[in-house]
Amino acid sequence: MSKKILFSSALMLLAMGLNAQTIVSTTAENRNVVLEEFTGIYCTFCPDGHAIAQALKDANPDQVFLVNNHTGGYAAPTGDDPDFRTPYGDAIANQSGLAGYPAGTINRENFPGLEQGNAGTTAMSRNFWGTAANTVMAESSYANIAVEADVDVQTNEMTIHVETYYTGDSPEDTNKLNIFILQNNTTGPQTGGGAGDNYVHQHRLIDMPLGQWGQDINNTTSGSFDDTTVVYPIPTDNNGIPVELADLEVVVAVTEGNQYIVSGHGVIPSFSGLTATNDANLRTIADLDAQCLPEVGPTINVQNLGQDPITSLDITYSINSGTDASYTYTGNLTSLQSINIELPAIAYTSQATNTIDVSVADDENNANNTLSSTFDAATEGAGNVTLTVQTDQYASENTWNIKNSAGDTVESGSLAGNNSSTVVYELALDTADCYIFTFNDSYGDGIIGGGGVSLIDINGVEHVPFSGTIGSGIVVQFGADGVLGTADIAFEGLSIFPNPAQGFFNIVNAKNADIAIFDIQGRKVRSVKKISENEKVETNRMQTGTYFVTITREGSTTTEKLIIK
Repeated sequence: MSKKILFSSALMLLAMGLNAQTIVSTTAENRNVVLEEFTGIYCTFCPDGHAIAQALKDANPDQVFLVNNHTGGYAAPTGDDPDFRTPYGDAIANQSGLAGYPAGTINRENFPGLEQGNAGTTAMSRNFWGTAANTVMAESSYANIAVEADVDVQTNEMTIHVETYYTGDSPEDTNKLNIFILQNNTTGPQTGGGAGDNYVHQHRLIDMPLGQWGQDINNTTSGSFDDTTVVYPIPTDNNGIPVELADLEVVVAVTEGNQYIVSGHGVIPSFSGLTATNDANLRTIADLDAQCLPEVGPTINVQNLGQDPITSLDITYSINSGTDASYTYTGNLTSLQSINIELPAIAYTSQATNTIDVSVADDENNANNTLSSTFDAATEGAGNVTLTVQTDQYASENTWNIKNSAGDTVESGSLAGNNSSTVVYELALDTADCYIFTFNDSYGDGIIGGGGVSLIDINGVEHVPFSGTIGSGIVVQFGADGVLGTADIAFEGLSIFPNPAQGFFNIVNAKNADIAIFDIQGRKVRSVKKISENEKVETNRMQTGTYFVTITREGSTTTEKLIIK
């Protein structure tokens, strides 16, 4: 990516002299802390590291600056997970000598006895960050550094202005100026975070405009002044992850070579180039899963593209062109900030595909004031449902419940004690209603190793198709008609034996029925039409495991579990 430096440090010195500083102090100060945390979305204990670092920042907001560097194996994404890595991360991590994750450096300095790895290295485990940070903040600094930044929303460029003033002599003839571009409030997966794919990642390193190790500062004696302005073209995304202007942050540091950070500073950019005084941008309507509840409350995202803060905003919305509902947001949404607004639920007449229409009050730009979105009706089925869970070795992480439309729990369970096994629940929902099925994974990694969960009614309607990719859990609505035992008369005397079966099984008292056999993942492995009164079914070609035999006769269907040994 091209990066344009408007003025070199040397030119600024010649043009402005030594007394032209505007943002940096010329009075001797103590060092500020730059905590570079090495992290990754699959690192179990990294959320604890994030919390420790943020607590340190919150306690010392003007002295501690955080840079979260997603690097290493725990940051390498799989599937559709986001790639938070940068071209700079590995080199910074490698020179730290880290031995595990999370790790962190305080000013890239060695603290004897606190090393995570070999003696003399700079990486430390999270329990030592506070100790090292307090040591740094108590030490005097021979250089002060300050930064200011502004984002021009018309050109999509950020102007970064950095001043460094030397109150003492550096031991090095040349120092380095480093600039870190960070992004906050990025939602995504995080193992151990307890939020599934909605963990909020902060201080995420996305770029370094002056390169891997920064730009030279050639005058490093007492009284020297360095003034650098960089114009940074802001990309639309990094590795496919959108850049949100309002979430950008800048941290700067002056270093001795590639390691020791003398001091640092940081800033949230200001914004310029906004042409409208009042402009509420209705950005998105959050996707809704299939619904059967009689009322739905959409969630919208609104961004302020105006110069003035939005303190009140009238919102109108409807479903399927029904009666309009109104809601007024109140708060303080400043320029370029965005917010998710949960609108109150409203009644609607369900259709196979339902349309939500939302609009915000007229302003100086009405082109971004309306949006529409659709959602499907939930599946409908019988009152008899089968919940099947094929657990992994951490079954104690899994619990489930089914609630009715009033929010009352009608069925629930825990998988604790059922590691690496198949558990089947035959459930009877005897009231016609909309039900909400919730399956939880407390660790947040779903059911691994080929396991999964499915919810299927007696007639084969799949409310939840078999899957283990559920993160911290799933919530699914489905309708049940409350009719139970519809197959009882048609299948009176039905029997499947032997069960478990080895080589074959018999079905008796189901003459002229059609049968289909499904594996645990819902795949049909065999079917037979118009079976005899005493039908023998060979299983030699079927792998050991759990299956479901669906038997249909006289318009009725029943499902029986079958174990193949």
